[in-house]
Amino acid sequence: MTSFNLSGLKDQLTEVQNSSNAGVSFSKKSLKLDSEEDALEVVKAIHECANLEYLDLEGNTLGPHAAKAVAEALEEKGSSLKRALWKDMFTGRLKTEIPKAIEYLGTALCSAGTHLIELDLSDNAFGPIGIKGLANFLTSSSCYTLRELKLNNNGLGISGGKILAKALLDCYDNSSKAGSCLALKVFVAGRNRLENEGAKALASVFQKLTSLEEVVMPQNSIYYAGITALANGLSANRKLRVLNLNDNTVGPKGAQALAKVLPNFRNLEQLNLGDCLLKTKGSVILADALVIKGNHPLLAEVNLSYNEIHAKGANPIANAMADKVELITLQLDGNAFGSEGRDILRKVLTESNRIDSLSTLSDNYSEDESEEDHDAEDEEEDKVEDSECEVDESEDHDAEDEEEDKVEDSECENESKENEVVIENNGNKTPDNIALPEVTVAQFLKSPTGKMLLLLQGDIVQDCIDYAKDLSKNSDTSPELKFIEEFTKIIMKVSANCTSVYFDVSKKAKNLTDALYSKLCSFAVENDQISIWNNALLVNLGLIKSEDKNNGKIIWNLEGCFKALEPIIQKDYFLNETRTTLKIFLEKPVKNSRTKADSCQDSKDSLRAVLNRIQST
Repeated sequence: MTSFNLSGLKDQLTEVQNSSNAGVSFSKKSLKLDSEEDALEVVKAIHECANLEYLDLEGNTLGPHAAKAVAEALEEKGSSLKRALWKDMFTGRLKTEIPKAIEYLGTALCSAGTHLIELDLSDNAFGPIGIKGLANFLTSSSCYTLRELKLNNNGLGISGGKILAKALLDCYDNSSKAGSCLALKVFVAGRNRLENEGAKALASVFQKLTSLEEVVMPQNSIYYAGITALANGLSANRKLRVLNLNDNTVGPKGAQALAKVLPNFRNLEQLNLGDCLLKTKGSVILADALVIKGNHPLLAEVNLSYNEIHAKGANPIANAMADKVELITLQLDGNAFGSEGRDILRKVLTESNRIDSLSTLSDNYSEDESEEDHDAEDEEEDKVEDSECEVDESEDHDAEDEEEDKVEDSECENESKENEVVIENNGNKTPDNIALPEVTVAQFLKSPTGKMLLLLQGDIVQDCIDYAKDLSKNSDTSPELKFIEEFTKIIMKVSANCTSVYFDVSKKAKNLTDALYSKLCSFAVENDQISIWNNALLVNLGLIKSEDKNNGKIIWNLEGCFKALEPIIQKDYFLNETRTTLKIFLEKPVKNSRTKADSCQDSKDSLRAVLNRIQST
């Protein structure tokens, strides 16, 4: 069992006691602060705070002039600031505005002699140009004391990742010369399209730090070459507690690299390698590293879901959990264990008293797909992946650097291309060395297949928003209601592809579904349309009937839509009210005139189980 840390508890209690009046929060007020006058309320609160230890501006939008006014107040009162909580602070701002605003705030904190502990700029899509505005601040003495850096969902791209890495290395070097080495503990940089090159740059930072305890880098299009670099860089951080590389392409080779360094992390509590294309081979490699008795006594959460793991992986995984006395959650949903593998998992986990940790266990493949067929397919996909990574490694990045400004703009405005493209074409696979035409959102919606989804390029999210807005202009109902209805249908047609057997299709569908749900939840809150959004979701999931007879029939794969919602409902942006509404209607039987089995019942049960788990924590 975990040892009781009296000293740590005392520190936490002291922090809680001192936090009540130790800062200023305008969190999620949806304030649009353009001018210096608009920012007066924030400025006043800063001046009136006797002990400004945190400033929380999450969920507002700050222009350069308003940022300048806030900065002037911080220059006077910011010496005691420890936590800059600035998530989602630049919605609707031009890319040219954001660096200036960041520069004002950073310069003010430097002038005030601030020593930050936490800097959170997540969910600000400022891209490489924004990180340029942040880089100077990150190298300053105000950041020598940083313990938590959170840059989730910032659209950094490869060049932004490199700029960030250089800034952190400079901060480390500068702080070392000043006699106090940067000792970063928490690093969060998910959904940034860092790819292999960005990952390698950050790996060099990790190797120097040696202090990291939590590293969260999901959805970055990192393949095994980048994963190997990260593993090597993290190996020096022996206090690592949390490692989250969800939704990157780790594969068996990346699993091998991680397995080599896992013994270094005796304090590991959470390991999230869900949706990483580990396959059976990769899962067994990791299980062999985790099975060593006494190596990971604190492990509490393991996520290996959606990894194409077959029955052969069941016994090694279950055995690896046998001595994990702190284990609370083992996520293996969405694999291909089949009935045989599921039985093995339950039997072995029951024998070791770990069965309570097992979450929902539904497969993402049909029972009649043989493991031998998949083994042969896996070998072929490994060859394709190897050749693509070799091409990726041989790219001339010097040429890219010479046109950095052009690259930065394109990275901010466009979705990164998939490194591995395999599409449905009459049951065949088409490699991505064949030129294929791009399709519009309208064309995709007419034929929402996996092939058409892969052909969507550019700023897909914005294109979907524009398409739904165009349809809502001349509507008989309110524009907001019509927009929600049309945008929800778009989400359904995208998310229906999340259960595709083709990895590239399911991966793109999941990423795009996440981005679209995020936008729609924000729209519903900002326009006070939450009840309308909840109703539209229920209608398009077939949980209630539409009052509008012209709404049309459901023509999308509902099983894919339900499975896609499992990770989505666990996101911070997903509304609690919507979770509750979903749970109520999932528990109600659907009334049909005919008595027939519900083909989506397993998917509904799985989603309901996730909702129950969320609400019980």
